[in-house]
Amino acid sequence: MAQTVLIVDDESMTRDLLRMMLTPSGFEIHEAEDGLDALEKIGSFMPDIVLLDVMMPNMDGITLCQRLRSNGTTVALPIIMLSAKTNFNAVEEGLSAGANKYLTKPIARKTLLATIKELIGDDAQASVLSS
Repeated sequence: MAQTVLIVDDESMTRDLLRMMLTPSGFEIHEAEDGLDALEKIGSFMPDIVLLDVMMPNMDGITLCQRLRSNGTTVALPIIMLSAKTNFNAVEEGLSAGANKYLTKPIARKTLLATIKELIGDDAQASVLSS
């Protein structure tokens, strides 16, 4: 069974690029346009991992991450924040909100796949190694 990735980003081009990076490795991709959309999607299915932008309308990534961490159902859900904000304070804020990893855009496919593998374990290894 394919592992599921929820991409949460208000930029459709970014979602498209991430989908193109991950689909060849066998991941099933779901998308959300902002934090509120992501909460709705997570309410209907539980992804294996979330790729989360920081700056979004309606509900930003920091707020969404905090909400996910405060919910017993999603407290352990792996979250990778992906942001163009690269300064130390932004990284610290993302990690303090509960993100497992904070990566900066643009991201290399190899780095993204390795980080996903690290967070969701051996099940991702076959997909990553075969791509």
